[in-house]
Amino acid sequence: MDLQIIAFAGVAALLTVTPGADMVLVTRNAIYGGMRAGLSTTLGILAGCLAWAVLSAAGLSALLNASAAAFAVLKLAGAVYLILLGLQTIWRTFQGGEPATDNGASGDWAVGSAFRQGLLTNLLNPKVGVFYMTLLPQFVSPGQPVLVTSMLLASIHIVFGLIWLSGYSFIVTKAGDLLRRPRVRRLLERVTGAVLVALGLRVAFVERS
Repeated sequence: MDLQIIAFAGVAALLTVTPGADMVLVTRNAIYGGMRAGLSTTLGILAGCLAWAVLSAAGLSALLNASAAAFAVLKLAGAVYLILLGLQTIWRTFQGGEPATDNGASGDWAVGSAFRQGLLTNLLNPKVGVFYMTLLPQFVSPGQPVLVTSMLLASIHIVFGLIWLSGYSFIVTKAGDLLRRPRVRRLLERVTGAVLVALGLRVAFVERS
């Protein structure tokens, strides 16, 4: 196997397990809707990664580095989205929403909503686009087809994400007996909501690298 691919796999694995907005969102939705919502969130996140990978391979994500205005607009949209999602999570704890069951979604929880949240969280994060645009080319050896190799590398990152986040969803769901205790659930939801708000503020003030 190409040493460049092996090196990228190591970097991708490390980045995948690093806590961030993806894990926080999976935690939030797995608590609300169980395993199905956690997996739907994961698939939405990975669909966003795939979209960014395609845009990066096509050279379109270079606009984020070349245009300060484009970067700022996407950055602010992503920040607002995460902050609103976090505030919604915190507000929900005061509304007495039903907790999830181990095998299904809580009363008003829609799996499609979980997928959209995962997708939008990634699509509205300009750092994901910059990540693919700046990291992938470093692992494309001279003479290799750029598009094919870039998509191969992105696929490795996406597979790692699928394994990691699916396993994490399983763990959160299996902890359901504890998490469904009203006090524990409210506390965890408020913590995840606060983290989402903090991540939104972080995105708002991030600078182009």
